[in-house]
Amino acid sequence: MMLKYSEMLLDRASNQRKSPEWLATQKNNNSRWVLTHTDQNYFNKANNAPLFLTLEAVQHLNLEDAVFLGLDENNDNTPYFALDLTHVDDVLVAAFLLEGEFSDLRKVAVILDNQSASLLALARGLGFWHRSHGFCGRCGTVNKSATAGHARLCTNPDCKHQTFPRTDPAVIMIVRKLFADGIERCLLGRQVEWPEGVYSTLAGFVDPGETLETAVAREVQEESGIAVTNVQYLASQPWPFPSSIMLGFIADASSDDIQVDKHEIDDARWFSRAEIQSFGEWGDDAPGFKVPRGDSISSYLIAHWLSLGD
Repeated sequence: MMLKYSEMLLDRASNQRKSPEWLATQKNNNSRWVLTHTDQNYFNKANNAPLFLTLEAVQHLNLEDAVFLGLDENNDNTPYFALDLTHVDDVLVAAFLLEGEFSDLRKVAVILDNQSASLLALARGLGFWHRSHGFCGRCGTVNKSATAGHARLCTNPDCKHQTFPRTDPAVIMIVRKLFADGIERCLLGRQVEWPEGVYSTLAGFVDPGETLETAVAREVQEESGIAVTNVQYLASQPWPFPSSIMLGFIADASSDDIQVDKHEIDDARWFSRAEIQSFGEWGDDAPGFKVPRGDSISSYLIAHWLSLGD
């Protein structure tokens, strides 16, 4: 199963994009432009289809800091660029709102093909990174975009420190335990800000100097008080919301008495397969328990555990 946002098939042309001359030739009439604004992507108002614009549609904008996303080898090596309009004059932005609108990618992703969703996620993630790294981390001088938008360079001639996009690793895990009644259950939790009734797999960031397996055990213990063993990797998912990669695991619980840390999560419970199969969907207005959004690896992990009981 190919997880959402994990099918970015463009050739990133990592060597070619270092050449300003080569990059200039890619901003041609065959190129396609992906717009973002305040971490939202650009969609058709009528049907929520992503809008990939031509050079003619954006050439009145400043294209100097456009981010090169890659070449579509299956479509005449069409070059794709991302252009963040967050700090562009509102009058210029308004012209794009006649046909389209800027929306949260996660609200639309479930109806998108995975390649489009993956490309839009990349554009969103790089736009966020550029806006949040405007100054040099060493000397505080203004940074500028470099290497086709895949680096930022300090403008201080005595520093010239170069930074690159970072991805924060986070572990996410389905924890299972066979109880004395002969029923295997999994451990799910919820955040207080989630819609009512939504429960998902536990997750957390990897600390420095920590293995992924240790991070799984630590996060489960911190959030729920449950000890785990037999930690096994299952799958990963890019998660540029804003800048993570989710590393999915399954683990066995060696205890079952839940002690929730309210500073970490709002609640945690054990659920049987039968109970989860009766859950509603994210966004349902009806009362009761609900599964997480379908675009997340948490949905995959829950589905994987359910399948083990077949």
